Amino acid sequence: MPDPSFRNLPISRTRFHTRLSPMTYFPPSQTSRRAPRTWFAETTPAVLRCLDGHRVRGKLQVISLTGGLLWLSKPLGQGCQVKLMFLTRTGSVLGVAEMLSPVSWGLQPFKFLKLYDDDEIRLQEAIQSSLDRTRRSQGQMGNQRTGHQQIEKHRNW
Repeated sequence: MPDPSFRNLPISRTRFHTRLSPMTYFPPSQTSRRAPRTWFAETTPAVLRCLDGHRVRGKLQVISLTGGLLWLSKPLGQGCQVKLMFLTRTGSVLGVAEMLSPVSWGLQPFKFLKLYDDDEIRLQEAIQSSLDRTRRSQGQMGNQRTGHQQIEKHRNW
């Protein structure tokens, strides 16, 4: 018998998840600030499982904690809910996503509806690691430019 203190919550009759760990739910965001986005240096294959059971392979192009962009050979229907799984340097990430309107025949954005807590942590660490690598590489390029600028400044013409 359900706990009476939760009787105002809807009862789900479907079971979409099989893992037994807490999940993070992403309510619609009211802030205008975007989550940090990145792309991984390595090709990141992704697998999508639709509610009807069929699987679609894709490649992750851009990722954030709220969603991302996938390359798919054929776009899925807008609003289609899928289980999305991909592998990062910090481990596998599994979540429930909603497919958004395709931006081209091969590129389709998605938004996360749910992520397991441990998957959210792995994704956050992978994004941060990618952003840190990008900053370091840009910093090294900036240092090279600064060095060249100093050489040019002191060069006798």
